[in-house]
Amino acid sequence: MSISGALSNALSGLTASSRNAQVVASNLANVLTPGYGPRSLELASRGDARMGGVSVAGLTRQVDAGLLSDRRAADSALANAGAKADFFNALERITGTVDAPGSLFSRLSEFEAALVTAAAKPEESSRLRAAVMRAEDLAGAFNHASRQIQALRTDAEAKIGQAVREVNAQLSNIETLNAQILDARNAGHPTAGFEDQRQVAIDQLAEYMPVRLMTRENGSLAIYSTGGAALLDGRASELSFTSSNVIEPHMTIEADLLDRLRINGQEVQVSGDRSAIAGGRLAGLFELRDVLATDAQAQLDAISRDLVSRFQDAGLDATRAPGAAGVFTDAGSAFDTAEETGLSGRLSVNSALLPEEGGAHWRLRDGLGATAPGPAGDAALLQDLSAALSAPASLASGDLGATARSAADHLSTLLSRFGQDRLSLDQSVAFATSRQASLAQLELSQGVDSDAEMQKLLLIEQAYSANARMIEVIDEMIERLLRI
Repeated sequence: MSISGALSNALSGLTASSRNAQVVASNLANVLTPGYGPRSLELASRGDARMGGVSVAGLTRQVDAGLLSDRRAADSALANAGAKADFFNALERITGTVDAPGSLFSRLSEFEAALVTAAAKPEESSRLRAAVMRAEDLAGAFNHASRQIQALRTDAEAKIGQAVREVNAQLSNIETLNAQILDARNAGHPTAGFEDQRQVAIDQLAEYMPVRLMTRENGSLAIYSTGGAALLDGRASELSFTSSNVIEPHMTIEADLLDRLRINGQEVQVSGDRSAIAGGRLAGLFELRDVLATDAQAQLDAISRDLVSRFQDAGLDATRAPGAAGVFTDAGSAFDTAEETGLSGRLSVNSALLPEEGGAHWRLRDGLGATAPGPAGDAALLQDLSAALSAPASLASGDLGATARSAADHLSTLLSRFGQDRLSLDQSVAFATSRQASLAQLELSQGVDSDAEMQKLLLIEQAYSANARMIEVIDEMIERLLRI
């Protein structure tokens, strides 16, 4: 090999070592950077047989696409389960458990006990007043539970709007990054930095809905939901949704009183086997708004209907006019079976029992339609009211079963169901969390290995020193030749 060839060989080695050191330094500096794919320098021998040496063939970004896809699917599943679990945890706090003080069940038990206590000494007005107050507490507890369920639906509605805006923003970012990657590739520039940013954007998108990626020939990515909706293929799709500021029990998707999700102006299904967005946070929020919360409201209304009907029975109080309301009313009126939706939010105590509304406590003993107090020691009606609560009866609505139970047993069944749903979702969240954490840890293990990078840096230093020494020797040889 000639001196010029040796010099060219050494210079190419110095260049490659310097570039390799930059790559290793970049890897070490980004050990904890989200979305960063470890880089490695691809080297090749130069084609000139006379000169030899090494050339930089390219920069490779190392990513396990299969593992990345699994981790994103786990992110989606965790976000979906978390949205639903949050609802059932909130619902259990609202309604309480069977043994919790202040729960719906404890309010019903207190009212039932107050009726028994009043029947023991019907002449004592304080006991009658206490029974009416417990009835008001019970109605107020149902009102509060209904309002809170609708508040959860309203909150989900707002979160859906936020999620749609976030999805649109990430799709727009990915479209821009696709274009930047294409431009950089055409100009012969590295694209790894843009690919890191695109990976982060897709990770954030996958939290809202699971996605499938398709690589196009020009290096850009097309994105589809696992339900088949085109989210980005060349141009980003646009999701649209209009949030309602307040949601009432009668407002449902079936009644067209709530907005649906649209992609490029076309309505898409958000639930069921044919859902276009199944599996992520967005689908979980829609399920909360349209299925879980409406079902909870319906079951609560069914219990309220049972409570009202027990005291509205025609043979219970002879002083009431036919069709008149009983102890509990639908916002002051008799209950109409066609107006069951939202009944728990309208449940109230009959004004005939409330002194502040022109009523009197003694009517709980003597009859709601009584115009004057009856015998103070007559406990027959109080006993009948207590018996009406404990009598076995089947629910006329809801899906808690056709078994005849007491009012307390029906309510206990409902609260137990809420608790079981909460436990089931908590278990789903625990499983999804464990799976996501395992995949994330495995992904991190395939990221930048700082020990390996430091070892590589030592080898690069040795190669650099060897090439530098080669140039130094060549320089000495040339100087000696010139002196000769």
